[in-house]
Amino acid sequence: MSILHVIILAIVEGLTEFLPVSSTGHMIVTSSILGLPKTDFLELFEICIQLGAILAVVVLYWKKFFDFARWRFYGKLIVAVIPALVLGIIFAHKIKELLKEPAVVGVTFLLGGIVLLFIDNVFKRPTIEDEENITYTKAFVIGIWQCLAMIPGVSRSAASIIGGMQQKLTRQVAAEFSFFLAVPTMVAATAKDLLDYHKAHGLLESSEIKLLALGNVIAFVVAILAMKFFVDYLKKHGFRLFGYYRILAGIIVLLLVWKGIIQ
Repeated sequence: MSILHVIILAIVEGLTEFLPVSSTGHMIVTSSILGLPKTDFLELFEICIQLGAILAVVVLYWKKFFDFARWRFYGKLIVAVIPALVLGIIFAHKIKELLKEPAVVGVTFLLGGIVLLFIDNVFKRPTIEDEENITYTKAFVIGIWQCLAMIPGVSRSAASIIGGMQQKLTRQVAAEFSFFLAVPTMVAATAKDLLDYHKAHGLLESSEIKLLALGNVIAFVVAILAMKFFVDYLKKHGFRLFGYYRILAGIIVLLLVWKGIIQ
């Protein structure tokens, strides 16, 4: 895995993490196109640099994120992350197997795109315009929706935002809660993957640490720009454009798999 590979994958991650298009799916396809072998380190890299992108939330929303007077907010995040922690442990092996299948990504890109074309017409009357009105029950349900993203290509962002809209949150509040929820989710996922890698291979080599650090920094910077764009666009226009993109991307990925160009 070269520095050029790191830069490409990190840019892809930063651009797609907060868009409802699946950053994991894009990295799986990109690594396949680049011809990178599916090593344990590549799988670790693809998970860990998502944390770098997610930390953009902490920077852009630092006033909200570090307002310790709003202790209920942290409680809701803890409740919302529980389903992902439980199911992530139970289905860890199956999830890792799916991460090696670009065809799965193509199918979920396509199906997810069709959903996004119509989702704005399904949830038309939101009643929650402030995250303080999100109950613990609603937070838990959103956390269950987020678990759909364990299937590569589904998009954690899309799943949790749609879950929020289904629970009567406005698009903006659903998007912001999705961003906040991503922080504990990806901290837990990264910690688990680092621990698993350590058990299997021992300590990371210095060269591997440098690649992870570079990938996280690039993903972080790119994600800040992408997040600002997404929130503004979502408030004004909704999901339809992303639906068309996912459908086109899904068709292209399935054609590339069918032709044997990516495996």
